[in-house]
Amino acid sequence: MNAENKPDDPKNWLARARSNLLLAETGSQDGVFLEDLCFEAQQAAEKAFKAICVFRNIDFPKTHSLTTLAALLEQADIDLPPDVSDASILTSYAVQARYPDWDEAVTEQEYERALALANQVVTWAEKIIKAQG
Repeated sequence: MNAENKPDDPKNWLARARSNLLLAETGSQDGVFLEDLCFEAQQAAEKAFKAICVFRNIDFPKTHSLTTLAALLEQADIDLPPDVSDASILTSYAVQARYPDWDEAVTEQEYERALALANQVVTWAEKIIKAQG
């Protein structure tokens, strides 16, 4: 196992979160669905939340639910700013939006909101780990 794959290092989780965020930021291109970009945004937020869990030794389940992860952080007395807790709405992009039976296409405005929320979560997590690490 190389250093980038060690799941007990919060910096590795952050690196993966940053990678997902970069993929989400690629923007609309021919053949790329906004739903897929929103999935990458959700993954970035999820991995950032999990980085904080690892950093603070908080056990977390295998889940894509940002609501569940946010609740775990709050139970551990970690204050989530409103723009970070709002990211829970990205959970719907974790599973449903990845498949053709998604009810309706994601709009450009929804994509921009997903990207902004994911960016806020990743930046917040990086600040916590950097400040306390």
